[in-house]
Amino acid sequence: MKAVVIENYGGKEELKEAEVATPKAGAGQVVVEMKATSINPIDWKLREGYLKQMMDWPFPIILGWDAAGVISEVGADVTDWKVGDKVFARPETTRFGTYAEYALVDAPLLAKIPDNVSFDEAASIPLAGLTAWQALFDHANLQAGEKVLIHAGAGGVGTLAIQLAKNAGAYVITTASAKNAAFLKELGADEVIDYKTTNFADVLTGVDVVFDTMGGDIQKDSFRVLKDNTGRLISIVGEPDAELAKAKNVLAKSIWLAPNGEQLQAFADLMAAGKVKAVVGATFPFSAQGVYDAHALSETHHAKGKIVISF
Repeated sequence: MKAVVIENYGGKEELKEAEVATPKAGAGQVVVEMKATSINPIDWKLREGYLKQMMDWPFPIILGWDAAGVISEVGADVTDWKVGDKVFARPETTRFGTYAEYALVDAPLLAKIPDNVSFDEAASIPLAGLTAWQALFDHANLQAGEKVLIHAGAGGVGTLAIQLAKNAGAYVITTASAKNAAFLKELGADEVIDYKTTNFADVLTGVDVVFDTMGGDIQKDSFRVLKDNTGRLISIVGEPDAELAKAKNVLAKSIWLAPNGEQLQAFADLMAAGKVKAVVGATFPFSAQGVYDAHALSETHHAKGKIVISF
């Protein structure tokens, strides 16, 4: 099968097309004929070599950890799925990712693509959607009526987090550029703070939950807006300052996504009901050049919604 691989760590020019062995389904696994995948910051961070201590894999490495497609093969002990099912998933993080014509997925990680959702839309959801879900609900325990601040609301994770938080009955505040304000209000944001003109920490107080997708000074400033004693700061970009957390007596932690088919199915059910929608900001073809261009856009940190690779 055709795949886009890296054979060394480095820049986007390391992305190459290669012929690799088509995966075979083992027990408890399926093979998905890929129709779309999407780009996440982990893809290019791994490509650059920033994660090699964590994931010390031999080359070649196939990046990509969002799958949407049709089941082409079912392994032993798989009872819930059959060949021809339209599915999407956040597969386990291995060196055999989803920038390939076929991908291997453990059956418990699969969810059914709703009839009203395209392959491109489905591919945009798993990694970013599960990240938002787990941050808001598993770790922050966000409740109806609470006030949540979601940083970088126009990004891949932010657009989904806004919708999930609104659907859960929270009061949703987000930071974004002014040009995206109307769009984010349509998604469910109650308040959009233009980060170019206003420091959120100067205008907000009494926030129950901060979802930090930025790190650095933004993460530090986020402590200022949190409620003492009951506030929660959940970061996906770096370990929060323990001293700042202690000073306000708040929960502050960094999280790493856990692939989860049941949560993804719950997300799919919200999409089927029209309560949450995918936001695909850009689409590129499946080729070394297409992936190169997609990585270039992702690295700007200014992509709107998700960046999808369509097969």
